[in-house]
Amino acid sequence: MSGRRTMSRGFGLLSTLAAVTLAAALTAGCSTPGSPSPTAAEADPVRGEPAPSAASPYWVDPDSDAARQVRAWDREGRKDDAKALRRIADRPVALWPAWDAPGPEIVAATKDAARTKKTVVLVAYNIPHRDCGLYSAGGAKDADTYRSWIGEFADAIGDAPATVVLEPDALPHIADGCTPPEHHAERYQLISEAVDTLKAGARTKVYLDAGNPDWIVEPEKIAEPLRRAGIDRADGFSLNVSNFQSNESVKEYGALLSDSLGGAHYVIDSSRNGGGPLTGDRSEAWCNPPGRALGTPPTTDTRDDRLDAYLWIKRPGESDGTCRGGPEAGTWWPEYALGLATRAKS
Repeated sequence: MSGRRTMSRGFGLLSTLAAVTLAAALTAGCSTPGSPSPTAAEADPVRGEPAPSAASPYWVDPDSDAARQVRAWDREGRKDDAKALRRIADRPVALWPAWDAPGPEIVAATKDAARTKKTVVLVAYNIPHRDCGLYSAGGAKDADTYRSWIGEFADAIGDAPATVVLEPDALPHIADGCTPPEHHAERYQLISEAVDTLKAGARTKVYLDAGNPDWIVEPEKIAEPLRRAGIDRADGFSLNVSNFQSNESVKEYGALLSDSLGGAHYVIDSSRNGGGPLTGDRSEAWCNPPGRALGTPPTTDTRDDRLDAYLWIKRPGESDGTCRGGPEAGTWWPEYALGLATRAKS
């Protein structure tokens, strides 16, 4: 399917969990609409879009796979490669909490983010019958298990500032017919309930995933699933998660979808779209395509009233799956990460 792409959480988070254990043993800001726009010197000269604010509102994981790779390459004398990889390591990327117990990772992240008054970006990705049995197949075993999981997810956030992308693929897979009809009603109900559970957090923003313009080509085909899943109670929708569509095409699509949803806001995953989508041989174009580049760094300064942020939702450098020589989905792949970084324009 031309619009397919696989999401997966990071598996290199053991040190974060260790930090939580240590903390337990020892003890038991977003940019405002009035923030100044970048100067001409700060603007991206290639894409003509704003450069990230010097004071990003989002949390940067100091012990991410990319950060640890930078330290390792520094020790090995690979100074140029380490410098290039800082384009990932020094920027905020989303955390995909564990599919069994999301709480410890979220608690660790929000505690660390609180030191500098930053917002964590999280992805809730555990819906039953996930990914149509493809590279990231799985998810909670049943509805009650999912409700318990999303409850733990929300409880771990508490009143901390957080932006949550809710269930990538789940609604687009209804729209494209991949998810069997017998699962539709349950999926709508679970996502709708998850919106309410997460929005109980005083400073939690929630965006429902809406695919990308190369997948669900007609916006109205995803608009109705979004309505049924409770977008009226969420903060908006997300686009281009783990994909490579250009900002220009995604914004055009986002504006149309927003219009059909009464002006709903949205966010764009710009983690790997700096070179646009793969051309030529488009077999599994979404899965570890060669020659791609990092896109617009995370920022809330979008110069668009309905586009709330560019985010790095897919963790750059983590494999999409066992295609084109890649490791399993979600596994850190330093060579691919380095390629994304060295080809980046900002």
